[in-house]
Amino acid sequence: MVFAAPNDALSRAEGVLDTDPTPLHASVAHQVIGIWQRDWGDMRLALDHLRRARDLAARADSAEREADVLGTLGVALVHAGRTRQGLAAFERGVERGSGHTRARVLYRRAYSQWVLGHHREALEDVRRAIPVLRQVDDVIWTARALTLRATVHLALGAVDRAEADFTAAEALWDTTGQEHDKADAVESRGLAAFRSGDVPAALRLLDEAEERYAKLGTPTFMLDIRRCEVLMAAGLAPEALAEADAAIAVLDGIGGQSTRKAELMLAAAKAARLAGDPGTAIARAAVAERLFAGQRRTWWEAHARLVLIEARVATGRGSGRLVADAARLAERLAAFQAPAAPEAWLLAGRIALDLNWSTDAERCLQIAARSRRSGPPLARLTGWAAQALWARATGSDRGVLEACRRGLDVLDAHRMTLGASELRARATAQGAELAALAQEVSLERGGPRRLLVWSERWRATALSTPPTRPPTDPALLSGLTAFRVIAARAEAARMEGRPVPALEREQRRLEREIRSRTLHSRGGAAWGGERFGGDRFDAGRLLERLGGERLVELAVPAGRVQVLVCGDGRVRRFAGGLLADAEREAEHIQAGLRRLAHPGAEGRLPVVEAAGRRLEELLLGEAAAHLGSGPVVVVPPARLHRVPWALLPSLRERVLSVSPSASGWLRARDTEAPPGGRQVLVRGPGLATGGAEVPEVAGRYGRPVVLEQEEARVPRVLRELDGAALAHIAAHGAFRADSPMFSSLRMADGPLIVHDFERLARSPYRIILSSCDTARLASVGADELLGLVTALLPLGTAGVVASSAPVNDAAVVPLMLALHKGVSAGLSLAEALRDARAALPGDSVHQATGWAFTAFGAA
Repeated sequence: MVFAAPNDALSRAEGVLDTDPTPLHASVAHQVIGIWQRDWGDMRLALDHLRRARDLAARADSAEREADVLGTLGVALVHAGRTRQGLAAFERGVERGSGHTRARVLYRRAYSQWVLGHHREALEDVRRAIPVLRQVDDVIWTARALTLRATVHLALGAVDRAEADFTAAEALWDTTGQEHDKADAVESRGLAAFRSGDVPAALRLLDEAEERYAKLGTPTFMLDIRRCEVLMAAGLAPEALAEADAAIAVLDGIGGQSTRKAELMLAAAKAARLAGDPGTAIARAAVAERLFAGQRRTWWEAHARLVLIEARVATGRGSGRLVADAARLAERLAAFQAPAAPEAWLLAGRIALDLNWSTDAERCLQIAARSRRSGPPLARLTGWAAQALWARATGSDRGVLEACRRGLDVLDAHRMTLGASELRARATAQGAELAALAQEVSLERGGPRRLLVWSERWRATALSTPPTRPPTDPALLSGLTAFRVIAARAEAARMEGRPVPALEREQRRLEREIRSRTLHSRGGAAWGGERFGGDRFDAGRLLERLGGERLVELAVPAGRVQVLVCGDGRVRRFAGGLLADAEREAEHIQAGLRRLAHPGAEGRLPVVEAAGRRLEELLLGEAAAHLGSGPVVVVPPARLHRVPWALLPSLRERVLSVSPSASGWLRARDTEAPPGGRQVLVRGPGLATGGAEVPEVAGRYGRPVVLEQEEARVPRVLRELDGAALAHIAAHGAFRADSPMFSSLRMADGPLIVHDFERLARSPYRIILSSCDTARLASVGADELLGLVTALLPLGTAGVVASSAPVNDAAVVPLMLALHKGVSAGLSLAEALRDARAALPGDSVHQATGWAFTAFGAA
């Protein structure tokens, strides 16, 4: 009963002890309490109860009862870090028990061997137990044993064997009322889905398991560890670190299992390393390694050591000693048949390369490269990274580019299994090194056209296909509605000066629920093949479509800007400055624009203009003199998305547009406007000017749909936006750096968020966002962007006008009126925005307002 209804079992056991039971019955009751405390409470109390259960079984002169308790006690001792005592208890239990009871003890010992990382011993014990359990028709324990065997298979990388055992176990669980075991089975299937490369299914199953555990009121430390692993693979390392830290705090608070604490420390160390925090990674990995050593868990200790060495290398501590340490560690992991062994060989090879130890590097990288041929995507990616590094070291340009291409194909195919645009964007971080290697080789020994192709190969790839949207998910729709209601109530309370902690907590809860459901979405492709079936970038087609225009793509190999000017049938390369210097200058300009949005800051205008000249030198250099006289398209890296390009002197008077990639610009250029030419104008609440441009803009079009006041509610706005030719939204914008998919525009009933836009069948062909910060984006992954603008581009929008900085509301009105004058006359958004800037008064407020707005796309 303790694994069917844990809290009820605990109460029943305590009730038995209140009735002056016989030693035999008291032994059972203490064992139940011990199991409950072992798995969900205080380990000290668990050991006290289990020892009493063992002593009472001896008093009752029941060898079978004593053997059963010894099996439970052995598990508790191992989880408490007392490995030697735990294994001794199992030995005694196997001796005392017989038949059915001995099989149960063997299962428990197998489980403990798995916890210790002794996988071969675990398989031997569970294989001895299963036939006996089946023979006596013990459905529950047979299902447990099959689940355990599957889990051990997963630890050894045998995914197919694991899935067969999980399937058999689940069929047995369906015939029982073991609710906790059933939740564990769902959790285990989530782990299997992850090991087979299906991240969305893994997240969905782990969330389902958590819901089941919540109904039983039991903590979920093993689930936390597994979810951290999946989150890290999905590129969500900061979330994984926060989850691991929270679980450690809960575990410490109840005095829980030492083994789980060590595993959570290891998860936190991995997450910190991936999140770019090597100091925290070193601290957590050192604690984990010490705990595992004390628990005699050598398999786990080796994995903690791997993270520790990786984090030390990340701080620049590479040395000959670390090469030897990493190589010995790789050999240990290989002996354990651990899937992490190639990662350790790659690490050893990297350190050796940095030290110019070519013989050691060759040996380590060649072993690591063997993993490129089989296994889940990220394991194969490790192999291709090793192959590329070795080709680079031996001077084989062709070998580098081939390995980079094959590795990125693997990752492309993996990304296509992810439906959520956030996951697709973040997953690209796994391929950043391969893309950078290919760019460096192209810069050194290839022509500008090759550098352009490799710059495009891994730029804004998440925008290449629309996200998968679950149009009939009622739970997600309900969550979005509830989120809007709570967010609107919280905003109203803040405006009245009332505290809103309860509303903010509920808003955060709903955000987590919405995000979880969107991350469950699957993409449309499987990852089995190594060649990605999407369209490849064609530089010749780009040059043909450009005609007399210029497209300027900024590549950043090795941290220095390379300016690729495309046009007149050729690609030319010019050297720019350091990316870090350009980022700092762009931030200074942003600060200046914020000041200029308010009257009285006229003195800042020359300072901002001077900064614009310096930024142009860093970003364009000599290329500024080779832009021709026609329109210019700028394709910046993600880290420069906030540059106000119209401020740069050579671009100020031009027809100028920005695109996340040249491929994206081509798609936008080829996108056709929807039939009917419907215009939609939306005016949200609380604007300083009341959205004063909307009534005047409406007069420029025949019969536009105008939504304002109570009509500007999210469901109605989305219905009208779907498939529109032109949309203008005047509404307060809010960018969420902590969670860019919740960046929003304020409507009458609450925020219209990025997740809402992603549910459109087709977003408006052109859309103008007239409020502050609507073009602010979060840079994630290798070279990806998340935010309002990038949510629209894959869904059918060919052109967007939005602001990357705070703007003066009053100055926006004349800019928008002039912009629509040009659009209604048949100009593109970029042409109309150029003319609108020229028509503004020459004071600093209006000048800054014009510079803050950018035309994206090609419409």
